Amino acid sequence: MTLTGRVAVVTGASQGIGHACALKLAASGATVALAARNQEKLNELARQIGEAGGKAFVFPLDVGDEDQIKATFKSMIAQLGKIDVLVNNAGITRDQLIMRMKRADWDAVLNINLTSAYLCIQQVASSMLKQRWGRIINITSVFGQMGQAGQANYASSKAGLIGLTMAVARELGSRNITCNAVAPGFIETAMTAGLAENLRQDALKMIPLARLGSAEDVANAVAFLASDDASYITGHVLNVNGGMLMG
Repeated sequence: MTLTGRVAVVTGASQGIGHACALKLAASGATVALAARNQEKLNELARQIGEAGGKAFVFPLDVGDEDQIKATFKSMIAQLGKIDVLVNNAGITRDQLIMRMKRADWDAVLNINLTSAYLCIQQVASSMLKQRWGRIINITSVFGQMGQAGQANYASSKAGLIGLTMAVARELGSRNITCNAVAPGFIETAMTAGLAENLRQDALKMIPLARLGSAEDVANAVAFLASDDASYITGHVLNVNGGMLMG
């Protein structure tokens, strides 16, 4: 499973799942464009990839800003020549019960988690169509499949990503461009590090494999979907949840 010669973009690459995806894609041979708001963390990741023999380039980006997305992807293509793989990973949470949720928190989560993915896909589509090869991978969530109390905005955004994935898969499939989603369950990241111990134990009871997943577990799935080994898979949601949700 090699990605030698491919150029991959990872949004939200500065930490967590995005960080792990960037490392895995680079280790598989891809040149990786690292996109996130925190340039210092991106620089450190690029250094880490370089020391391991890989290639990475830093592109500071706030995916909540449409103009930044357009300018940054234009710069990526100008500098790297093409984009073969897009990993839409950037995401936020603004948890609150539906009766108390502020409109601003709804809008922020939908904008970062869903609208940005649509905008990024638009920016890479032309390049992929011209070369008749592309891999688009959207990081959704088990909670976009089963819902979660206190996360109406987050669950809606992640469910929307699944619909977006299927629509794009149908639109672009004839040009050898696949679009798939990866749906993590409970993963050990900064986002879950703050879980109270009783909530962590409750989560473990829901997981047949009896452990939280790692960011590397998700990255392995992303690297597979980005490769030629997954050339006949599109419009699919790959669950990486330890059996928490089946079917």
